[in-house]
Amino acid sequence: MSPTAQAVLASWTFPPGIVLTLVLTALLYVHGSARLRAQMPARFPWWRMTAFLTGLVTVLLAVASPLDAFAALLLQAHMVQHLLLIMVAPPLLLLGAPAMPLLRGLPAGMARGALGPFLASPTVERIGARLVHPVVAWLALAVVTWGWHVPAAYELALRSTGWHAVEHASFLVAALLFWWPVVQPWPSRAWWPRWAMVPYLLLADVQNTVLAGFLVFAERVLYAHYTAVPRLGGLSALDDQAAAGAIMWVPGSIAFLVPAAMITWSLLSPTPRPAAAAPRLRLPRTRPFDVLALPVVGRLLRSRWARPVAQGAMLVVAAAVVVDGLLGPTSSPMNLAGVLPWTYWRGGVVIGLLIAGNLFCFACPFTLPRALARRLGGARRPWPRALRSKWIAVGLLVAFFAAYELLSPWDSPRWTAWLVVAYFAVAFTVDARWSGASFCRWVCPIGQFQFVQSLVSPLEVRVRQPQACATCTTHDCLRGNATQRGCELDLFLPTKTSNLDCTFCLDCVRACPHDNIGLLVTAPGAALAAPRRRLLRPDTTALVLVFVGAAFASAAAMVAPVTAWQRAMGIELGVSPAVVAAAMVLLAVGVLPVLARFVAPASALRARFALALVPLGAAMWAAHFGFHLFAGLGTALPVLQRMVGDPHPDWAAGAAMALDPSRLLRLELLLLDAGLVLTLILAWRIARDQRARPSGAFGLAAPWATVALVLWLGGVWTVMQPMEMRGTMAHPGMMHP
Repeated sequence: MSPTAQAVLASWTFPPGIVLTLVLTALLYVHGSARLRAQMPARFPWWRMTAFLTGLVTVLLAVASPLDAFAALLLQAHMVQHLLLIMVAPPLLLLGAPAMPLLRGLPAGMARGALGPFLASPTVERIGARLVHPVVAWLALAVVTWGWHVPAAYELALRSTGWHAVEHASFLVAALLFWWPVVQPWPSRAWWPRWAMVPYLLLADVQNTVLAGFLVFAERVLYAHYTAVPRLGGLSALDDQAAAGAIMWVPGSIAFLVPAAMITWSLLSPTPRPAAAAPRLRLPRTRPFDVLALPVVGRLLRSRWARPVAQGAMLVVAAAVVVDGLLGPTSSPMNLAGVLPWTYWRGGVVIGLLIAGNLFCFACPFTLPRALARRLGGARRPWPRALRSKWIAVGLLVAFFAAYELLSPWDSPRWTAWLVVAYFAVAFTVDARWSGASFCRWVCPIGQFQFVQSLVSPLEVRVRQPQACATCTTHDCLRGNATQRGCELDLFLPTKTSNLDCTFCLDCVRACPHDNIGLLVTAPGAALAAPRRRLLRPDTTALVLVFVGAAFASAAAMVAPVTAWQRAMGIELGVSPAVVAAAMVLLAVGVLPVLARFVAPASALRARFALALVPLGAAMWAAHFGFHLFAGLGTALPVLQRMVGDPHPDWAAGAAMALDPSRLLRLELLLLDAGLVLTLILAWRIARDQRARPSGAFGLAAPWATVALVLWLGGVWTVMQPMEMRGTMAHPGMMHP
């Protein structure tokens, strides 16, 4: 036998107290479970016993295997111990519903005469219920996890065998409390509704990821003990620490996110779907909430003047950006053209799209030229049939992402001003010649970006009662009538199931003679789970994949390690770093379409799985631009002071309005986690629609789930890096999360 194998075998310790406790617990459970299974076979199937016994074996592996011996030499081994005690053993033990089997496994006299009455007392029940309250359980795990990773506490556990045992016991107990509300073992009762466990798990993953990030990206060794022990395999203490952080980060996050996805899936599909039924998300049977039914907001949105007033206000803002961009200071942080579009507008739009759908399109000033063209008698011809696709907009969107890195418009107020002017000119030219809102539907790259982002939004313009539309013969929502035009984008409301191409103009609402159209709250991502033909076209698939790829590429292009690499590559190739950045973005944007063709050769299947990535891409855009918005919240204050004639703008007051970057990091991680969960759910739903057996569905969904996990890891890495605050006084410095 090799010396290594001998050393590993000799490292098993089998502490008598722990082994005896685990064996006795297993015997009690097996005995009690057998008795209960004879009475309640449906409640205690064999898999419960298997789960419980596997949980006990996992505890033994964590505390008695060579992992425990190597924990003093490798932080990685210690981290695997922690994950087994926190992420693996507790949910397995709770899946065994251990309370009743353990009680029934005891001798009858002990169970009935002593322990049973004690556990049934009101005081004990009340204390036990309070301990497994989700708030208490969540805080218990967070406090124990962070507390034992404080260097002083961690070093104490390494020096003292007794404190090491206390550390492991506290991990196991806190994790049992944490997983109790998630598993909800019989016969316990839940404090919160089932859906609340999704944010419960996502928030737990956020704190786990933040702690893992400290370990991965720390520039010094946090635990001095590992600098004084022999290093195994030539691995430095700092590299060992980073590897331990990666173990906590990736498997730990998966342990939180997979249950969150399973719970969400069960909520969206509460009953088995018949094999012949059409694939769809099950919406609540209650009447959906209608924003237009609200007393003040609804009446305001339904008013015929609401949109012109909103567009007029945005036109004034656009005019101010153009004037200041052309005539004002050339420094971006001191110019409206450097602050409003690149800090406020982008961040506000991506967050607004997730919350409220295409409400920016409702106020978009670029559609005003269409109204002017109609008054001048233009827009008579239909858009050419050969060009009725998203390919023009896809090309313009890709060109913009490359030009953004190559030309740095965020750093040039004049570039920004001329870009706004050119946008108005193109909008007027297209809509003056062609009818049917051709610019919005086929050309506008900003609009296409927003259409994709809003596919995740819970708000959608749709009919309230489909049966009312079945008896309608005029279809005024589409064709219009004598007092109100219909939908210029040719969207027929009874068959409309997504926000694609819908500009929230609400013309259909005012035209409907039955008052049957509202701004309804729907299940987020419902249109992605059961898409109509418009969402499955090749041009729409390309748009979606460009949207997702650019989300991660554009964010990564602004973090310190990547910008340093771009400078180094520029020097080596003899070109500007901006050229390297633009090439990197183009390459990254093109990777997903190529990868999609490789993973799913069938275009229809590729289109469906591509749609599943939209929530993750939308989350990345919101995390990226939201960071710029909240970190640069006060950047407009000194610019406005300068515009009203103040010779000494208060830059410090503007900087003081920014939110704490550490708080922003938690929000960014929460967004990415939620995006990943919804993406995994959609991928599994699509795979189940294609394959009747779970094994076949798993094989079909696995490549796309892997792509989603890789993107998610890249997104988490990106938001944890120092980020350039372009166009603000923080540039060329960095904001540290």
